[in-house]
Amino acid sequence: MPKLTVPKIASYKHRNKKIVMVTAYDATFARLIDQAKVDMVLVGDSLGMVVQGHNSTLPVTVDDVIYHCRAVSRGLERAHLCADMPFMSYKISPEQALETAGKMVQKGRAESVKLEGGVKMAETIAKIVSAGIPVVGHVGLTPQSMHAMGGFKMQGKTDPDRDRIIKDAKAVTDAGAFCVVLESMPLELAQAITAEITVPTIGIGAGLHCDGQVLVIYDMLGMNEEFTPRFLKRYAELGQMTREAVSQFADEVRKGTFPAEKHSVSLKSDLSKQAEPIYAQATARKTESEQ
Repeated sequence: MPKLTVPKIASYKHRNKKIVMVTAYDATFARLIDQAKVDMVLVGDSLGMVVQGHNSTLPVTVDDVIYHCRAVSRGLERAHLCADMPFMSYKISPEQALETAGKMVQKGRAESVKLEGGVKMAETIAKIVSAGIPVVGHVGLTPQSMHAMGGFKMQGKTDPDRDRIIKDAKAVTDAGAFCVVLESMPLELAQAITAEITVPTIGIGAGLHCDGQVLVIYDMLGMNEEFTPRFLKRYAELGQMTREAVSQFADEVRKGTFPAEKHSVSLKSDLSKQAEPIYAQATARKTESEQ
């Protein structure tokens, strides 16, 4: 299965082919997503909220992203792997940003990095790209600036705000980003940006006119049931299914109906031989995780 490259993904815009991006944080989901033939997998700093239980992305560290990025990389064969650059890991200077991006690629096995910001980040993006590291831009709602923006609020509602976001998108494109995430903005604004810039746009809460779309795997599978923004479509209800499955497991354990004899190994029968493949699989997984 050939690996999707940056030039291949960038060409989708001119071929009228939509980009599919999914945000994930572990090898198991990565393997399933890859088998579904998505184009890009993002290890987002949203892991701070989805995995770690914080109320924002701000506590996430570079080491956190690298850890999850390495896990996801083990599950991918085809999809392109992009890593989010966490809060304050790239805004002090372009040199600091390049160092962080280098760690994401070298230690995290990322194939590109994503950073938030527009005009003010153009020099930084150019610095990273000049070192041969592909960059994904991110404009509109930028969660790392949630305090300055007054929370997770839609952007681009006023003319000055729309003009600013358009300038931001153009600036990151001119700086060398190979695609740009557009988050939480009116669909008309996203449509205008998509028409004006030469690289693909990937929307989240930005309407139907973007060149691609991204959702978090936990959200699209209904595992975070309190999270119900308008842009989200649930493609499964695994939150409810998980509760029901675990409740059934707990009930059977308490009643003594699990494990049954077929789930057990006895020295008095040939059942012990059935356990050998299981032990071999467990050993293989442990070896792979240590690599």
